[in-house]
Amino acid sequence: MFDSRHVGRRAFTLVELLVVIAIIGILIALLLPAVQAAREAARRTQCANHLKQQGVAALMHESGQGHYPTAGWGWMWTGDPDRGFGLRQPGGWIYNLLPFMEQQQVHDMGSGAPTAEKAVAAAQMNAMPVAEFNCPSRRAPIVYPILWDGYVNAQAGKTPGDARADYAGNIGDVLINHFTGPGSLADGDRPDYPWPTYLQDFTGVCYARSMITTSEITDGTSNTYLYGEKSLDAQYYQTGLGPADNQSMYSGQDWDNVRTANSAYPPMQDRLGANLYYSFGSPHPSGCQFLFCDGSVHSIPYDVDGVIHARLGNRHDGETVDKREL
Repeated sequence: MFDSRHVGRRAFTLVELLVVIAIIGILIALLLPAVQAAREAARRTQCANHLKQQGVAALMHESGQGHYPTAGWGWMWTGDPDRGFGLRQPGGWIYNLLPFMEQQQVHDMGSGAPTAEKAVAAAQMNAMPVAEFNCPSRRAPIVYPILWDGYVNAQAGKTPGDARADYAGNIGDVLINHFTGPGSLADGDRPDYPWPTYLQDFTGVCYARSMITTSEITDGTSNTYLYGEKSLDAQYYQTGLGPADNQSMYSGQDWDNVRTANSAYPPMQDRLGANLYYSFGSPHPSGCQFLFCDGSVHSIPYDVDGVIHARLGNRHDGETVDKREL
């Protein structure tokens, strides 16, 4: 019996099928960059929000303590919950922000405990990441292998790794000097302890033993960097083996957590093989994001003039910058 339903039907030829597949491939190729750009825009916005939260916390710290967070004592030290927020605090600026970012529990680990117990707690704290200190375009807030476990006030070898951050404090437009800090709490508390004289030369807002007040930022809080994204060699994103990214984010001043705005070191986009210990930098293609001392966040282009970059890093050089011209 003749079935009229089959009249006019035919199968796709191989050529037609290949054409359809090719068209789909072209559409995917056209759409993929747009999808990737949209995802990067979302991650960049989230990164800016992280900096914004740090800014709110820093301003709360300044209001409550009378100064912006200090960067601690040096790279051999980590935070101590019983030593306040000023000159006696060996931990860095991220550690000092914790109570103002709903992370009081992390900050207070080991509080009031005997020295040995506190040291163990400090090592455990070093291994606790906080998402607001990692850029989502770069890496997740996870624990990375311990490359340096010799903190004076933390028991070595008690954790499998430590937390790292993607943001750094602004020491100013001079170069960073790498130093360990005192050998003991008693030494650091001595009125006559010989702290490096170059600490007095830092022109920024966040460095070892800094206690910068709003009144000391004479160029204006809206014209001065506070924190920014730090440069990191892209090959170390997942391994945590970067030479300037090898310690806990709660440690005192080091290349890991402070960077310079010197005119010779403008912000750079991350790339393979770029070990820029001193520089601010970012994985974002559009520019490096900075938190200013007034709590605002701005993206600074990679082609920014080095002199302009230095002016934004110096809190009191008498030179202001119209950010609309960047």
